[in-house]
Amino acid sequence: MIISRTPYRISFFGGGTDYPAWYNDHGGEVLAATIDKYAYITCRYMPPFFEAKYRIVWSKIEVCRTLQEIVHPAIRGILDYLHIDRGLEIHHQGDLPARSGMGSSSSFTVGLLHALYALQGQMPGERKLAMESIYIEQKVLKELVGSQDQVSAAYGGLNHIIFSPGGEISVRPVTISKERIKELNSSLMLFYTGLIRTAASVAESYVKEVGRKKRQLRVMRDMVDESIAILAGNQGIDAFGDLLHEAWQAKRSLSDIVSNLEIDEMYKAALSAGALGGKLTGAGGGGFLLLFVPPARQEAVKEKLKHLIRVPFEFDFSGSQIIFFDPEQNYIQEEMERASMDSVTFREMDYSSTTQVDKP
Repeated sequence: MIISRTPYRISFFGGGTDYPAWYNDHGGEVLAATIDKYAYITCRYMPPFFEAKYRIVWSKIEVCRTLQEIVHPAIRGILDYLHIDRGLEIHHQGDLPARSGMGSSSSFTVGLLHALYALQGQMPGERKLAMESIYIEQKVLKELVGSQDQVSAAYGGLNHIIFSPGGEISVRPVTISKERIKELNSSLMLFYTGLIRTAASVAESYVKEVGRKKRQLRVMRDMVDESIAILAGNQGIDAFGDLLHEAWQAKRSLSDIVSNLEIDEMYKAALSAGALGGKLTGAGGGGFLLLFVPPARQEAVKEKLKHLIRVPFEFDFSGSQIIFFDPEQNYIQEEMERASMDSVTFREMDYSSTTQVDKP
């Protein structure tokens, strides 16, 4: 049995420039960080006693005999991509709701890919997890998604992600002091708006017309370098919040559905209570509202937005991890399958001591 834990992310600057339709020609940059909220994936090979080959638990429970019967598109696509023929049981649990702008779908893809590789005795690196997850989501599943979420989920931490023309992706950790990281973390507040949206539907409203959005996207990309300079410099951290406000105004101009009246009212209320800036954490339209608020003003903002769920968080620097691995259980299940194929019942096999059977 394998359990993977993969973090969700918050994107600060450069979102929108991580879509291949843009960066393949113009390049792109993103400043993003992962937080201590996670997608957990549990995988094991199915014992041979059941008629079904797959048992999959997410918001639904699927019991399927063939790969083609699986409803969950990412699970079906990943299993097909990896050419895994054995039966599997897969469980997914997440700390935050889906379709909320926290990169949850990419965290799921990275986490499942990681768990399935580990189940086969392989240890993929961060780059392999990131690049294969991008390929699966964009080419196999044909989803209209960017490329930053998969990178953040795989690597973890506070990163400057660079998308070069032609498709090369590089990851540069932002190297600032522990005190500066703590200062940034303590100035951020995260609220759940309760508005569910599909990122692809929002992104579609501007990604397919990126040629008309050159000015906004270039401004948003340039803010990445400016934000890193603020973090690495000696000026007050509040400048980061002011820049976040500018970035949100630029992001809103990409499409009429990036924001809406309800979100605008939430944002205005937060500013009136002392927030310096903020943004929706994903493509837009709903999900989580990230705010930059000096600590002295946070109680006032919390009171102003008391109808929303606040989610305290810390930055995560671990990336996708295998947090549980039981190779003995895999071995026992392999022996059960061999016994089943040889018409030997499970009752006839002795597993009281693992030393009684030689491992392959």
